[in-house]
Amino acid sequence: MTVKFNVIERGNPANPAAPKKYYPSIVSSGRTTLRKMAERIAQISTVSTTDTMAVLEALLTVVPQELAAGNVVELGDFGSFWLKNEADGAATAEEVRASNITNVLPRFNAGKEFKKALATIKFEKE
Repeated sequence: MTVKFNVIERGNPANPAAPKKYYPSIVSSGRTTLRKMAERIAQISTVSTTDTMAVLEALLTVVPQELAAGNVVELGDFGSFWLKNEADGAATAEEVRASNITNVLPRFNAGKEFKKALATIKFEKE
């Protein structure tokens, strides 16, 4: 598979006086939907598109619930999801409260098979 990229110029935020450099930036080639994914899965399995949609919808319901319960969600060789937070600091440990948490972000760590798939990507300048 080939992924296209374009070239962008960026400055160094830590040193605005430093000369700008050019970097590759991946360009999206489009989008896919849950239904299209279910159709593709149905083509390579014995499960119907409808059944696949039901399972994917259930997964999309359960993953956030498990994260909200404080769990890491491990999806085998696909990878794992967990929560990361941004927070305001306090002067002492005793002053730290839940209200110090300012934002919660989902994070993903690719598993073995996912990383193998990513390693096969070829890049092409747009």
